[in-house]
Amino acid sequence: MKQLQTWGRTWGPLLGIALIAIALLVVAPAVLSPFRLNNLGKYVCWAIAGVGIGLAWGRGGMLVMGQGVFFGLGGYAMAMHLKLEAAMATGGPDAVPDFMVLYGDGTMPGWWEPFRSGAFTLTAIVVLPALVATVLGWAIFKRRVRGAYFAILTQALAVAFATLLVATIKQTGGFNGLNQFTQFFGYNLYDPANKRMIYSIAATVLVVCLVVVWQLYRSRFGELLVATRDAEERVRFLGHDPANIKLVAFVLAAVMASIGGALFAPITGIISPSDVDATASIFLIAGVALGGRALLLGPALGALAVGFGRTALSESFPDQWTYFLGLLFIVVILFFPAGLGSVGSQVRSRLRALPSPPRRTRTTPAAPADELEVVR
Repeated sequence: MKQLQTWGRTWGPLLGIALIAIALLVVAPAVLSPFRLNNLGKYVCWAIAGVGIGLAWGRGGMLVMGQGVFFGLGGYAMAMHLKLEAAMATGGPDAVPDFMVLYGDGTMPGWWEPFRSGAFTLTAIVVLPALVATVLGWAIFKRRVRGAYFAILTQALAVAFATLLVATIKQTGGFNGLNQFTQFFGYNLYDPANKRMIYSIAATVLVVCLVVVWQLYRSRFGELLVATRDAEERVRFLGHDPANIKLVAFVLAAVMASIGGALFAPITGIISPSDVDATASIFLIAGVALGGRALLLGPALGALAVGFGRTALSESFPDQWTYFLGLLFIVVILFFPAGLGSVGSQVRSRLRALPSPPRRTRTTPAAPADELEVVR
């Protein structure tokens, strides 16, 4: 029995990842229409960001309420390249995006120019959020900012980032964002086969992120991260710097959010301030909380479930769907504070706590009265 439990703890999560991979990469493309598959791709992008939030919040205890910043960095970096691709396809190698002609004087800022290169864009999607997260994390964690102050600070960054995007309409498209993409690294985005290819890339990236986080949870770093969450002063007393441990988790979560945002742009065809502001960041947090932030698969499954619920409820109840979704969160938080992924473990623990039925003991029948007389 012990060996079976050990096997389940070690390889059970990997089996769950394999089932998710089969569902997303084999079953979904076979049974879903192009429209529904594209919607699922959008949920997968949120799930990629959710996996990073699970690492930082669930295991590290850092309530990162500003992941929209990093989601937006990756999304806008990809969208800039796609806009330049669309412009070059219609106007030649020196063409500028259409909104710069509409809202400005038709000149393109110099910091847009490197994004004509696909290699530079892919590098920026990873390096740019990592640098921003390193600078922010170093400034925050070295000053031992944590708890509610950390959550408020990260949320304020998301608000400031969205406000900056709205204010720079000539450079970033303002409130309308960047849209009308026609190509993806040379592939026609209007071709359903190419849309399916991008979905497959997003689903594969989600599986890879789950495997990476699974390895981290089993490593020495994963143990230190949990120890930092539960007893930061004791970790410091043992000779480790909790700030560095938190910083690594914070940077990894930022990179995953950026990758999710980069894939979100070509799948949905638009990236705007409403996709990266404080509300969008809270939406990501809500999905992670629903699935179970401390579990490996919980954040991804929660993000997928919230995305599906949001679409299904908005289609059936266009004006009331937010109330239903809010009621779902309230019920989950009240009855399953560890998320829906913990329902199975809670049921098992309650079954173990039930009193066991009394054991029946065999009793020797009493001897007849006449036999007693003989014995006497």
